[in-house]
Amino acid sequence: MFLSENYRKIALEGIWNNNIVFSQNLALCPLLAVTGTATNGLGMGLATLVVITASNGLISLCRHLIPADCRIPIFVLLIATLVTLVDFLMNAWAHELYKVLGLFIALIVTNCALLGRAESFAYKQPVKESLWDGFMMGMGFLLVLVALGAAREISATGTLFANASVLLGESFKFLEVTVIDDYHGFLLMALPPGGFIMLAFIIVGKRLIDAALANRKVPVQTVVAVVEE
Repeated sequence: MFLSENYRKIALEGIWNNNIVFSQNLALCPLLAVTGTATNGLGMGLATLVVITASNGLISLCRHLIPADCRIPIFVLLIATLVTLVDFLMNAWAHELYKVLGLFIALIVTNCALLGRAESFAYKQPVKESLWDGFMMGMGFLLVLVALGAAREISATGTLFANASVLLGESFKFLEVTVIDDYHGFLLMALPPGGFIMLAFIIVGKRLIDAALANRKVPVQTVVAVVEE
């Protein structure tokens, strides 16, 4: 079953055109702090994905009950409740990853992207569309976290998804890969400055792709002018 045009548009906005990092430049603190490895990025991305999807759906479901003049405090309260639940669940079921991510799980509450989607989308749209919007926004953020973590990890240690079985469970052991054998490492990429540098490269790459796609689209006026000649 194919997605409708509206759902495809929401997906494209969340993953690419209006990506939390690429376009909105939000959540840079956890993005740069936890992406020393792809495993950490995956864990943080999944936690954020669950929270933003659940908060969008919950706020949309209750939107007719939330007074407009005090909606922001209510949004924050609902998001904080969901983050607390995720924090408890990760502490119970993924304790090793919980210890690595630490304070940054709780700081999901301060991620402006969640409040922004609640205000601009979930508070105005039906539940299904809001859940889909939250999921795709979270997926776009997760992909950037994993991509940045993978790039930093490979350049720093030559591995990919190191300790995935320890942090996420034995079922994730298949992700652990040694990309470069006998690699001595590039320490800068494992440090915060390396995160800034690698993120800059990724953003430049995204903009180059956008420019290449834009150049492939020939304006209708140009086509008409050529035909008339």
